[in-house]
Amino acid sequence: MADMIASPAVRAYAGQKGVDLQQVADAAGRTTIAREDVDRHLAGGSASTAKANAYWQVDHAAWGPVRAEPTSRMARIAAANLGAANAMIPQVTHHDRADMRAVERFRDSLRDEAAARGVKLTALAFHIKALARCLREFPRFNASLSADGDTLFLKDYVHVGIAVDTPHGLVVPVIRDADRKGLWQIAAEIADLATRAQARKVRAEEMGGASMSVSNLGGIGGTAFTPIVNPPEVAILGLTRTEMVPVWNGTGWDPVPMTPLDLSYDHRVVNGADAARFLTRFASLIADPRRMVI
Repeated sequence: MADMIASPAVRAYAGQKGVDLQQVADAAGRTTIAREDVDRHLAGGSASTAKANAYWQVDHAAWGPVRAEPTSRMARIAAANLGAANAMIPQVTHHDRADMRAVERFRDSLRDEAAARGVKLTALAFHIKALARCLREFPRFNASLSADGDTLFLKDYVHVGIAVDTPHGLVVPVIRDADRKGLWQIAAEIADLATRAQARKVRAEEMGGASMSVSNLGGIGGTAFTPIVNPPEVAILGLTRTEMVPVWNGTGWDPVPMTPLDLSYDHRVVNGADAARFLTRFASLIADPRRMVI
């Protein structure tokens, strides 16, 4: 085959993932290689997948009317990334929940100030602030594993990705240095990034490089789910809808608003005890937001 052609960015990405671009080109039968070809290779879609693909080679129209709808480029890239993550990462999900009473009282007390600032102080801002604090306290969660699994890169920064559901697919813009920012700034950045993500106006430099990501389904519903770790991150936090839960106070039951927490993690880096400690600390910060600034 002729010499393989790939941009410097694709070559750097392949190097980070430990992928031989010439193998990708040979398997694909093409000389020009893009990032999605690397992702497809990682997902097992570029070499010996003919047998596996047979499961999808079905004449669906034989069973009734069908309509073919091409997938978008963004959806194809996301599918390759998720497939690679699910195939390569031994993932476990730890579940807990956070008492939201103090956060809700605090938000109510700041309602007038929020209106004056023109900023919506959402519960998500508190979750990101608490997550940033935990990432500083638990450095193995703020890390990335090398492609060969031999080296753990511990990061001296805290960048939090926020998964945004858009009509064009899932996008994950990043709040940089979340541990150094206050709630108002975090809340403003969440709103700005989410709005621009919907309009496809998030810049390339505003994505990637996250220490860890948050997938928030609270505005839609659900009681729990298993978010897939987004490599090269080693964990991801899932949030679902806050629900009223009866909690024993010693003499009776109190109705307490609780947010379900779902922490998926790469078991090669994080063990179960660490995950339990991480979420316990996270929940304690949400239960008493004053601890976030101490």
